[in-house]
Amino acid sequence: MPHTHGNSSINDGLAALLAAFGCESGTLHVMGSDGTLHLRAACGIPASILDIVRDIPVGKGMAGLAAERKKPVSTCNLQTDCTGDIRPGAKTAGVGGSVCVPILGSSGEVLGTLGAGCHAERVFTQEEEARLMTAGAALLQQCV
Repeated sequence: MPHTHGNSSINDGLAALLAAFGCESGTLHVMGSDGTLHLRAACGIPASILDIVRDIPVGKGMAGLAAERKKPVSTCNLQTDCTGDIRPGAKTAGVGGSVCVPILGSSGEVLGTLGAGCHAERVFTQEEEARLMTAGAALLQQCV
């Protein structure tokens, strides 16, 4: 069973969502009142990385950039990415293709982020990113 973090029902929802997209790992972060993303659920994330991704400043890493830009941030292979969007420690997760989408409220505010990753190289389509944003919003409702 993959390593999980957080509330078991939210983790079950995250695991089901990831499986539906053919992904092996993922995270759900909620935007805190302090302007920082806080980890609420994780699946398939190595324990050594959980502490690193527990609290993410806006603008840092894929989740922070997705929150800052209010649009998906992705890479077809996290291991070989040279965009500068990927933090060096993230490469230790053993993930290939990955995406992090913002979860936006009705007035466009960032409520959180949803990250999904695959072991193999993968390019997420715009349609998949849109579906992940919708699914992430539904999952985030379980956190509040």
